[in-house]
Amino acid sequence: MKQIKLNVENYGFYEYPFGISLYEVCEDLKINYEVVGAKINNELTPLTTRMVQDTSIKFIDSVDLAGYKMYKAGLQFIFEVALKETFPEFEVLYEHSVPKGLLAEIVGNRILTQKEIGIIKGNMAKMIAEDLKFEKYNISKRDAIEYYEKNNQLEKARNIENCGEDIVTLYKLKENLNYYYTEMPYTTKSISKFDLVYLGNNRLVFLWPSARSEGKVPEYVHYGNIIKSFLNGKNWLEKMEVPYLADLNELVSLSKIKNLIEANELLFNQSIAACAEAIANNNEKKVVLIAGPSSAGKTTTTKRLSAYLRVKGLNPISISVDDYFVDREKTPKDENGNYDFECLMAIDVERFNRDLMDLLNGKSVDLPVYDFVAGTHTNSGKVVSLAEDGIILIEGLHALNDDLTPHISNLLKYKIYLSPFIPLNIDKHNYISTLDLRLLRRIIRDNRTRGLDVSGTIKIWQSVRNGEERYIFPYIHQADTIINTALSYELGVVRVYAEPLLYSVGIDSPYYEEARRLINFLKRFYLIPTEYVPKDSILREFIGYGE
Repeated sequence: MKQIKLNVENYGFYEYPFGISLYEVCEDLKINYEVVGAKINNELTPLTTRMVQDTSIKFIDSVDLAGYKMYKAGLQFIFEVALKETFPEFEVLYEHSVPKGLLAEIVGNRILTQKEIGIIKGNMAKMIAEDLKFEKYNISKRDAIEYYEKNNQLEKARNIENCGEDIVTLYKLKENLNYYYTEMPYTTKSISKFDLVYLGNNRLVFLWPSARSEGKVPEYVHYGNIIKSFLNGKNWLEKMEVPYLADLNELVSLSKIKNLIEANELLFNQSIAACAEAIANNNEKKVVLIAGPSSAGKTTTTKRLSAYLRVKGLNPISISVDDYFVDREKTPKDENGNYDFECLMAIDVERFNRDLMDLLNGKSVDLPVYDFVAGTHTNSGKVVSLAEDGIILIEGLHALNDDLTPHISNLLKYKIYLSPFIPLNIDKHNYISTLDLRLLRRIIRDNRTRGLDVSGTIKIWQSVRNGEERYIFPYIHQADTIINTALSYELGVVRVYAEPLLYSVGIDSPYYEEARRLINFLKRFYLIPTEYVPKDSILREFIGYGE
């Protein structure tokens, strides 16, 4: 029998019979536990694939970017089937990502108990132990539409109708068909680590391992204000009759998207105005600290808040913590030898506090400016001082961390947390990830303002995410208010800018698969002309302001 040579990353070279499947290789090497797929030449490859030539293989689990998505999709499908088998009268709606997890709602005619959630979880464990296969089917577009219409999942039928493909990929688990816009794991056995946290009122959070949890299920931390902010956005979209992607695409196709854009922009401005009102009504507050993860829109939000505070009779000074980065050669490095721009030590905290205290003590300060391309900072020539009715706005990654401002009393501080919690769902089982939205925003901005290509942005994304876990999320609870910086229409505009950049990532890049995943994600959104976006929109922080 003909033999082929396989180079398995972290395991070495092996000879196998021609036509052996990747799953059989996993079994032979005893590494099938938690493996959800593989990468060959940087392309995501299911474990059903049979090897017919010598090649190199990387098996992936939830620590990998693509593996994380596959693991989550497998977990979602297992829960969906377990729920149907346990309580057939209920269905699950996957709503939105939360830090380290996924928020979901069980829809039915009554409230489930904690004990009943435990029964569902037990059924999931049984399905995992049975080592059930996720079977892949390629069916015609017409048949897929008929299937979802028959099962009263009309938003899915509309999504498939709007897609440009004639063949649709669905997966089958037991007798249930569904799709989650990613390759699925080979079997349920690989989804062995997870947890369900019941919040009551038929809402729960899913937890599973990631690169940042070192392969373990992370401990649940409740972010009630974030969930509330998302649900407020969801309720608004339902009032606007745009709960799903197909509804948004229909507005684009009927040339009615301008009305939603105008309403969405006004909604965002109203949230800033309410925040300004709260600050103005508290005379003790002299320092407003604005924090959020990468690409949350901190710069635009700070400018907008500054304008509203002026309307309230205050005289704001805006300071960006990013302008206090140490020079590039002084930037600390992480455990992999890469620059760690996310840690607090990457900031010249001493100079920052000296300038801040000088302002509060009535002195004038020449604010610095940082050149991200050159990796150096200089004085801007912009000399500022704090008026009697003045207030200082500070925006940056570490703004909620009191270690950034140790000499300022908390009585003087007002803290704001920003993040784009886009409430638009693709369908009942597929939501729009905050992480994907932020990554796409950053890809566009990095290329436009920092001279970084797509691979460069994706390469540092894991470090960025690690920094957020360490330096932002632990302080969210300290925020006086949460501002949702997502625009429900924005991905139709983002596609215009991000798609050409993503196509530039070649197959030889280790980030090819992630770029292709984002391309396939964006294809679901109808293009929205840039001229529809107001010049003062928060989206302009990323796509640019034009002429």
